[in-house]
Amino acid sequence: MLIYKDIMDNKITKIICQNCKKDFFIEPDDFKFYEKIKVPAPTFCPECRLQRRFSWRNERTLYKRNCDLCGKSIIAVFSLDKPTPVYCHDCWWSDRWDAVVYGKMNNFNQPLLAQFQKLILQVPLPNLTAINNTNSNYINLGRDNKNCYFSVSPIKCEDSAYIYRADDSSFCFDSSFLANCESCYEIIDTNTCNHVFFSRYAENCIDSHFLFDCRNCQNCFGCVNLINKSYQILNKQYSKEEYTKIISEIKGNYFKLSKFKKEFFEFIKKYPHRYANLHNTSNVIGDNMMNFRNGYYCFDGTKTTTGENCKYIIGSIGQTTDSYDVSYPIKPNFCYEIQSGEPSFSAFINRSNNIHHCQYTQHCYSSHDLFACIGLRSKQYCILNKQYTKEEYEALVPKIIKHMNDMPYIDKKGRIYRYGEFFPSELSPFCYNETIAQEYFPLTKEEATEQGYKWKEKEERNYNIDIKTENIPNDIKEVDESIINKVIECEHQGKCNEQCTEAFKIIPDELSFYKRMNLPIPHFCPNCRHYNRLKQRNPLKLWHRKCMKPNCPNEFETSYAPDRPEIVYCEKCYQQEVY
Repeated sequence: MLIYKDIMDNKITKIICQNCKKDFFIEPDDFKFYEKIKVPAPTFCPECRLQRRFSWRNERTLYKRNCDLCGKSIIAVFSLDKPTPVYCHDCWWSDRWDAVVYGKMNNFNQPLLAQFQKLILQVPLPNLTAINNTNSNYINLGRDNKNCYFSVSPIKCEDSAYIYRADDSSFCFDSSFLANCESCYEIIDTNTCNHVFFSRYAENCIDSHFLFDCRNCQNCFGCVNLINKSYQILNKQYSKEEYTKIISEIKGNYFKLSKFKKEFFEFIKKYPHRYANLHNTSNVIGDNMMNFRNGYYCFDGTKTTTGENCKYIIGSIGQTTDSYDVSYPIKPNFCYEIQSGEPSFSAFINRSNNIHHCQYTQHCYSSHDLFACIGLRSKQYCILNKQYTKEEYEALVPKIIKHMNDMPYIDKKGRIYRYGEFFPSELSPFCYNETIAQEYFPLTKEEATEQGYKWKEKEERNYNIDIKTENIPNDIKEVDESIINKVIECEHQGKCNEQCTEAFKIIPDELSFYKRMNLPIPHFCPNCRHYNRLKQRNPLKLWHRKCMKPNCPNEFETSYAPDRPEIVYCEKCYQQEVY
């Protein structure tokens, strides 16, 4: 309601997105922010800006190749057909090379981003982003982990596999957005739980299955909106003996668990959902945020996220202040259009840490005052990787910004990139379906190609299936050690649009976990399991709605679309119903 009044009063400006051609709005406070950081207003809408940044982020599409410096076999986010040189972790961080060698004088007869594209093809990039991990294979964007396998964005985790954005957790498998959990499986948006399975929004729960928005519960199965309860099944109280008998007939059996899961998803819809998961926040519009104030369109903060005065932030870690359009940053301060990294007073950054007063950089570290640079470490006053004096740099940057406006980069679809836009998607070293853009903004090959994105064709598989989906043992009691390293067919058989690997293997620690927790062997590959968890979460998008509690006048912004079947309450009505 307010936004339309403001339009009529000329308080906000309506702009047509040059990508999707839909209207979006810029408010007076937005213009003040852009003026402070000396950038023009965006020409892409917030959703298209996010999609563009995501097209530069490959999290889980991994390939085997050799380091282009030492020659050893490595795992990388870059396939062999990518022209960019790729170095292993040790080589990339060594003193055996220096990215300044690739420096170029700016050519005022070519668009700057066209010159930057040449740097992308020349400067070596690190195979993965992984720091201080021990005995942890196939880890990307993670640090300080021990004995972990094939996981993305784990921090200080141990003895876990197939986890995503996990903090301080151990013995957890196939779980996403978790913190301080132990011995859990298939949990989402869950904190401080032990022996909890197939659950979402659980907190301080123990020995439970299929929970939704439950706290301080123990020995509960298929329950919604419960607090301080035990021995309940589908929100109905049982004795300990009755409870144990009923669930013992389901646990460990794949088909019985799958049948119950479908029933539970329908059961959830009968109970009110809070419009947004916002805890200890003030004046925040978004979802899954805590310890924050004055935020709009903010999503997926971690347990360490604190901050204020931000718009359009996704997955920020640590103190986050006075920033717009940042995705997965660490402690951003006064930043704009950031895709990962640890920046301050910077804009248009792709994965650069401990940088200050930088623009248009990729994989730069411990540096300041860089413009259009790649792969620099401990440098300052560089443009296109060429070293300048402080005086030369400060005199040249305004001229280059003017040049970017006078001679903008124009992509194949006619989208114009003057100064103030993030890197064009077509310059990304990744194909669209290799990145998380495909996870949050899924496209078919035809749709992606039509919109100007690159597409990665499936690589031929040279393995033989040992166990077809229909022959996977139904009960974990029927499985022995012989299943380890056998090639198991994914139930999707590569026919989905979810980066399906078509087949997978069970590793020894994984089998041990299934046996110990009485869980059946999965029927889908890790990528398809990851996509299935994402589907259970709400989108990174908001709709204006009214509380569905009869006679409640409250309205709000929520990530539950109006056509969804859930009962959505405002925070006040939800608490009256549940607490």
